[in-house]
Amino acid sequence: MGKRFIGVDVGGTKVSVAVLEGTTLSEPVLRPTVLDSSEGLLDQLAGLITEQGPAEAVGIGVPSVIDWATGTARHSVNVPLENVPLRRILTERLRLPVYVDNDATVAALCEAHDEDLKSVAQSLVLFTIGTGVGGGIVIGGRIYRGATGGAAELGHQIIGADLSAGAPPSEDHAPQPGSLERLAAGRALDALGRERGLPDGPAVVAAAKAGDAAALTAIRILGERLGVGIANAINVFDPEQVVIGGGVSAAGELLLEPARTVARRFVLPGVGTRTEIRLARFGPKAGVRGAALLAGQEVVNA
Repeated sequence: MGKRFIGVDVGGTKVSVAVLEGTTLSEPVLRPTVLDSSEGLLDQLAGLITEQGPAEAVGIGVPSVIDWATGTARHSVNVPLENVPLRRILTERLRLPVYVDNDATVAALCEAHDEDLKSVAQSLVLFTIGTGVGGGIVIGGRIYRGATGGAAELGHQIIGADLSAGAPPSEDHAPQPGSLERLAAGRALDALGRERGLPDGPAVVAAAKAGDAAALTAIRILGERLGVGIANAINVFDPEQVVIGGGVSAAGELLLEPARTVARRFVLPGVGTRTEIRLARFGPKAGVRGAALLAGQEVVNA
């Protein structure tokens, strides 16, 4: 892939834009996300993309459930894009092919490739553990989207529920009680920290790295909850790799070791025997790099 592709990673606090030329990603340009209106955010994205100069195509990752065929956000979190036909609007404004997908999904595509854009895994499942829990799935080296583009909402799998009297009541909003996102996201680590006299998740991670016993317990609990979700993914997909990214992954092996241990305990014997469970390699650049890689793949396969 020797041409120029622009990647955009839209988050609830910042937008990251970079150019992938050959195998080299430019240093991302970061700007606070415009959140006052859909029109304001669209203007911001169009402006930032135009500033990067000519390109073959643009890939955009957003924290939304995306209808892949139209590039429309069916449900959007933290950004004003719900029901916005992002792909059509920006394609018309920029006069460039624009491809839109979920932010964790494009990060998974990034993690399935190395720095030289060579495939490192034909099958990969990514969990992003941040404020919430996102997910991405790669099968056969390509993103798996399901029937409509909404696949890989891994944070909304139920890992803990009392089913003794049938299904428990559901709430009218996500995340549902007992879901991985409710139990293993950054907000859950915040709560575990406060129970132990620590103000928030980052403080828990810092204290755990310093050897604080209470913080280590909090990280272990979160890691074991995550391990149940990982086991579900391995039982369903038997992937080559399960990758853990997002802000909470800064805990490193303190999080990964209990997650691995529990995952192995709950995986069916004989399944996942070749699955590597590892930390993400590309950090905060995974989304923008994956978005540019998405654009490149779609142009090549158009």
